[in-house]
Amino acid sequence: MSGTPKQNAGADERVADFGFQPVAWADKKDRVRGVFDSVAPRYDLMNDVMSAGLHRLWKRFTIAKTGLLKGQSALDVAAGSGDLSIGLAKRVGRAGHVVVTDINATMLAEGRDRIIDAGFAGNVDYVLADAEALPFADSAFHCVTIGFGLRNVTDKDKALSSLFRVLKPGGRLLVLEFSKAHLGPLEPLYELYSLQVLPRLGALLANDAASYRYLAESIRRHPDQETLKAMMERAGFERCEYYNLTAGIVALHVGYRL
Repeated sequence: MSGTPKQNAGADERVADFGFQPVAWADKKDRVRGVFDSVAPRYDLMNDVMSAGLHRLWKRFTIAKTGLLKGQSALDVAAGSGDLSIGLAKRVGRAGHVVVTDINATMLAEGRDRIIDAGFAGNVDYVLADAEALPFADSAFHCVTIGFGLRNVTDKDKALSSLFRVLKPGGRLLVLEFSKAHLGPLEPLYELYSLQVLPRLGALLANDAASYRYLAESIRRHPDQETLKAMMERAGFERCEYYNLTAGIVALHVGYRL
């Protein structure tokens, strides 16, 4: 005999970032799912606390850049509690169609309740889906949004390719995400707030410091503005550009499938 076969031969040995912690590539999705199962009931409250309410302005700016018309179709990926989904539904109107997805069933349920409470029901569908393998036909949507979700995806290149595939020719992708801030002398205060104060707020308001520590750390591991733009271009998007919001704390990237 030539020896005992290697156990788990062919297993994916890649490592992913779970915040500052390296984890097995295959384990990250479950870890992220656990975070959002935990934070879902207080997600909106914590968004307001973390951003001092600015997340509402960032999302309003995003919706204004969709270019959507009445009667068109839109997809909101990693929709969370549904803020962008509601904005998309308003843009396309009753004759349009919005599909809301999230990989996390708890967050998808939270978003569905909020969207229905906002008065949108008949033209909005909900699908439990992974951004890396969207279960939709090619060229299905005029616009795709993903807000504060891409940094939690394990394989971002694969997700961007999936997002590109489901866009119609002429459609656009909008990625709203925390990015590389340009705060000058205020940057140490931002770092202190993100990495020290935020987990304590999570413990106080949501009884969950660990999840908010991960959320803060995941921002530091997310590609900066130029890197994400290049990734979108590799996935096939054209005319890519980004807008720095609040000194680059958040950036909105826009790319087109031409």
